[in-house]
Amino acid sequence: MDLSSILKGYDQKHLSVGMLGGHSALDIAHGCKKHGFGTVCIARKGREKTYEKYFKRRKSSVMVSLSNHGTGSHVALRQAQGDMLGCIDETIVIDKFEDILQKKHIEKLQKMNTIFVHSRYFWVYFSDYAKVEGEFALPIFGSRHLLKLEERDQPYNQMHLLRDAGIRTPKSYKSYKDIDLGRMVIVKAREAQRSYERGFFLASATDYEDRVAQHIASGMITEESLKGAMIEEFIVGAPVNFNFFYSPLTGELELLGTDTRRQTNLDGFLRMMAEDQAWAKQFTPVKMVETGHIAVTVKESILEKAFELGEKFVAQCKKLPKSIDPTGKGIIGPFALQGAVVTEDGKEDIVIFDVSFRMPGSPGTFATPYSRYLYGESMSVGERIGMELRTAADEKVLEKVVT
Repeated sequence: MDLSSILKGYDQKHLSVGMLGGHSALDIAHGCKKHGFGTVCIARKGREKTYEKYFKRRKSSVMVSLSNHGTGSHVALRQAQGDMLGCIDETIVIDKFEDILQKKHIEKLQKMNTIFVHSRYFWVYFSDYAKVEGEFALPIFGSRHLLKLEERDQPYNQMHLLRDAGIRTPKSYKSYKDIDLGRMVIVKAREAQRSYERGFFLASATDYEDRVAQHIASGMITEESLKGAMIEEFIVGAPVNFNFFYSPLTGELELLGTDTRRQTNLDGFLRMMAEDQAWAKQFTPVKMVETGHIAVTVKESILEKAFELGEKFVAQCKKLPKSIDPTGKGIIGPFALQGAVVTEDGKEDIVIFDVSFRMPGSPGTFATPYSRYLYGESMSVGERIGMELRTAADEKVLEKVVT
């Protein structure tokens, strides 16, 4: 695949930004629309209304405007023929996401001068990710070849990279028989019903087998899915996802925002009193299925530590061999270091559990103040992507930010 030839064939004054329908598609579309790009969403049949109807780009017949009158604020409705709603210009509906690899869809997107912004969906819904790496003939904003490192079953994965970078991670165990006595662990195994997601449960050296049996009986996991399970030290701390952006154009690392996860049905259990939690577990097992995110902030005394981890991560990505990253570009654009802030011996530290090598799943990071401290106003990840693409297009250096 000749990326240079594809870009040379584009009308770079009329670029579109594409995304798969889900994850943070609306955040990407909104942010890139603000910077003058067309937007095209690839939606799966049965899940297309969000993009094809509710957030479709269209003229507005009515909008609310605010105007000051004296000391008060007056809200007036007015006809606004030229005003627009929504952020999705076009939706391409396909039976399954993997169909985007079909020649007819690729050619249509190329005619639209499309730069694609990838997400975890490319790994979850594609049976052979190598086809995305080698046959998806569209420029991808971000690191095409690093996405697979998120998977723990890769020969070299995110945990290897984190440790090579000198970033603290939880202690891991090859077998439950190696668990230290008195240490709590979290077991991450593929869910029985949703193999692309992981089920989590806690255990210790003395009750591991009993806990496994309980979760197999509940239907959360299977004996087969347990074979590839990760067993890690359970870190007791305040969960925080640090959502960064690395710009190849400026060579600078930015912290766009911080958030934490909403998980079902764990969040429901946490709203109960302790005695009610124990009682409720007889009716339904505790699950940790991600359903959304909440914006959080961290103390300023932690920020320098967070940036230090981000800088180490960026530097290590640049050192990856060609066998892992043939482009040699390292990380491009958004990524997230997900972990917890812990307190030990009177000092705070950050332990990282997971990495997102692409657009993170939290569109609400703009609600935290860090992008505002840098740019003077809050900015979503989608808006920052739009800004980077606009700068790269205007300066005719798109090849620096795509793979």
